Amino acid sequence: MTLKKTFFSLTLVTCLVSFSCKDKSNTTETTSENTTTELLISEDLKWSERMMLSEIERFPDPTLLDFREKPKWSYTPGLVLSACAKLYEKTGNQTYYDYVYAYADAMIDSTGTIKTYKLSNQNLDMIKSGDVLLYLYPKTKEERFLTAMETLNSQMESQPKTSDGGYWHKKIYPYQMWLDGLYMAEPFHTKYARDYIEDEAAKQKIYDDVVLQFDLIQKHSRDEKSGLLYHGWDESKEQRWANKDTGNSQHFWSRGMGWYGMAMVDVLDVLPENHPGRARIIEYLNQYAEAVTKVQHDSGLWYQVLDQGDREGNYLEATGTAMFTYTFAKGANKGYLPKSYLNVAKKGYKGLIDNLISVDEKGIVSLNKCCGVAGLGGNPYRDGSFDYYVNEIIRSNDPKGTGPFILASMELNQ
Repeated sequence: MTLKKTFFSLTLVTCLVSFSCKDKSNTTETTSENTTTELLISEDLKWSERMMLSEIERFPDPTLLDFREKPKWSYTPGLVLSACAKLYEKTGNQTYYDYVYAYADAMIDSTGTIKTYKLSNQNLDMIKSGDVLLYLYPKTKEERFLTAMETLNSQMESQPKTSDGGYWHKKIYPYQMWLDGLYMAEPFHTKYARDYIEDEAAKQKIYDDVVLQFDLIQKHSRDEKSGLLYHGWDESKEQRWANKDTGNSQHFWSRGMGWYGMAMVDVLDVLPENHPGRARIIEYLNQYAEAVTKVQHDSGLWYQVLDQGDREGNYLEATGTAMFTYTFAKGANKGYLPKSYLNVAKKGYKGLIDNLISVDEKGIVSLNKCCGVAGLGGNPYRDGSFDYYVNEIIRSNDPKGTGPFILASMELNQ
């Protein structure tokens, strides 16, 4: 099926789903002028589906999920589409599967080449959408998807490392480990090893390497006093954003911490029960949960710069909050965290619904107050200062928020 036909059928299925939902519920709103507006998305659906269908309405072409003008292989589609795949498994709604498939169908050519991807960039962000291929290949058995996964795994084998074995975040960011990288690469690397590496010694080596990344980020980035982790660590200590004694960046960034939490709970899904590093990751997760809970706002939300809520310019931010909510809900549901953290997750979720979720007259759901982007270094230079974090673009429906919101909604059965 061509991409054009895929999107036509996807749009048709979405419309059919919307209208079938309308038959079952009150789906019109009466205005003061006695006109009616038909809802595209039923209010009777759970928030997880309402948000996913809203994303499909906003971005009928999944290759443009991150407000893109043209397709690009990147991590944000992988995040949202992983949530979409879970929704398909839960609901059986073909709309969701078709949307996931359409991304891979468009981005992987007949030879298994990943469009717009360059292995030579050695960029950990590019690994994340490999999760889509891990999901689709067992269902489709399309060799092009397996070939693309093998390419991504080969990147992990050649990724440059710090002197103690930590993956550089990107080739252009030498000697640097970022919290983001744990989520971008390690869930894929662990699952690929489990499902596709036949040699047992090679498989164990990958498991050991995955755990080492968590060991190193704890060693280098965790602040002993607060228990929070700095966004980045530069082994060379040459970056302007890096502390000349520790190599750490200056602040505890909400989404950076969110990436790390999601990395832990997702890797624990796959890492074998008998692996000696598993208990350490669970210990790290519990330390993390205690520290993050201490800086939760009374509303249930978390600040953009986590520990400086009383500082002018700081704001309660959606993407980090959604990530923490997912991490705590899943951690408690899986038994990695005490059940009491379900209450922390529910408080965070209520904060999102009450303060940062809006629904328009057509039933389309938006997640507001999302930090659009944040990083370190680069050109123009990002110095990791407080002013830098609070002045980056703020927008609605950033996929780095909508994806975790859908995941959190499913964990909380909302």
